[in-house]
Amino acid sequence: MSTFYFFSGGIALLSGIAYVFQTWRSLYIASSVPSILFVFLILPFVSESPRWYLIRGQTDKAMSVIRAIARANGRSIPDNVCVARDEEVMDNDQKCNENRSKEVVSGSVIDALRSRLTRIRLILVVGINFTCSIVYYGLSLNVVNLETNLYLSVLVNAVAEMPAFFLTAVLIDWFGRKPLGVGTQWFSGLFCIVGSFVGNKGVWKVVRMVCGVLGIFGMAGTYNLLFIYAMELFPTVVRNAALGCATQAAQLGAILAPFVVVLGGGLPFLIFGVCGIVGGFLTFYLPETLNKPLYDTMNGMADGENKA
Repeated sequence: MSTFYFFSGGIALLSGIAYVFQTWRSLYIASSVPSILFVFLILPFVSESPRWYLIRGQTDKAMSVIRAIARANGRSIPDNVCVARDEEVMDNDQKCNENRSKEVVSGSVIDALRSRLTRIRLILVVGINFTCSIVYYGLSLNVVNLETNLYLSVLVNAVAEMPAFFLTAVLIDWFGRKPLGVGTQWFSGLFCIVGSFVGNKGVWKVVRMVCGVLGIFGMAGTYNLLFIYAMELFPTVVRNAALGCATQAAQLGAILAPFVVVLGGGLPFLIFGVCGIVGGFLTFYLPETLNKPLYDTMNGMADGENKA
């Protein structure tokens, strides 16, 4: 969750970069440099997920990654320890290298929709990501309607996100994913609705700007939380597909956000507020995942839910 500090830090830097490169072509080139650096300086050092190796039947590689993680943390893993998928059961005296399944377990969006457990979750997560994206990107773009300094407003919004990341990281294990998700979205929605009813002249301009900052504060916390929450809702075999759908919904919301912003006046704030409230209601129907196991396969998840 701490990686989001760098996300907001990038937005804060973007305000300065945009001030220097004020034509869209030069800004486009300048903002592409970090992606190029990532490909050559970061990506080669990122390891594959042990869980992905596990569902692909490559248990040796999964254990290799886990042992590398242990060494980096100054720990060690005993030789007789191994990993197994949810549905695989071993006796205490069974060796790790015996009867390990090499079968590749795959899954898709269709599999997620077929299962009663994951179907509702997927629909809700897609809806929540869609509404959150409209609010988050909409408030970021709506600074043009506040009639304040554009570069300063973007910087203030980016800085306002950082305390939200800290609070969600601290509170997520105290209150749980579900209550925190509902609370952050309703917090954002409430201040957006308030911002829609205040004017944009004199002192009210400041009030509307504060409502926008608090709105993006709440929605930034939701975004930070959603990445953890959504991953815990789906087993490894369909997790990538489910998160891919959620990401596509978020991108669709980001595409629609500018069309809301151009409406001008207090209407964009009202729409953002409604989206925040609706997203909070959708979160009510998701199960809590705090202290619940992460499953690898659909069968393992079904068995675990039945036992619970």
